[in-house]
Amino acid sequence: MKAKDLDKLFDAGGDITKYLDLSRARRVNETPRRVNVDFPAWMIHSLDKEASRLGVTRQSIIKIWISERLGHRPA
Repeated sequence: MKAKDLDKLFDAGGDITKYLDLSRARRVNETPRRVNVDFPAWMIHSLDKEASRLGVTRQSIIKIWISERLGHRPA
């Protein structure tokens, strides 16, 4: 497919993913960086309880909630 045809399909709202090689795709500025945060014991207990209820890890629930608060959707 020519680039101009791909552009037209994209601009029309069509699905162009079948024309893309996503095997080497990456997100820009998504390199993880480690941070340390101290939480009181009651908060850790509450986080663990909610994470268990949702079937995710403590780290995942923290990242999801912070992302929501910052106005971004998780990937």
